[in-house]
Amino acid sequence: MRIADVKPLDDLSLLITASDGIVGLFDVKPYLDCEAFEALKEQTEFRKVRNGGYFVEWDCGADLSADTIAAKLLPCNGQVFF
Repeated sequence: MRIADVKPLDDLSLLITASDGIVGLFDVKPYLDCEAFEALKEQTEFRKVRNGGYFVEWDCGADLSADTIAAKLLPCNGQVFF
């Protein structure tokens, strides 16, 4: 999967759009107890997510691969989240 777009949501999940048009939610909360992700508990840090195409990353050094995201992505069924 190649990530076309990523939007951080207030509930500490990501709205992911793949290059093939699939849209889904990825919950980051299960990762927040890992040392690399702890800074993301703060909304200001979480919102600094960057799209690397085959991964997403944050300033704190945390990252998630597209494979990890694809394995846990929950389809949105046409719902829009903002």
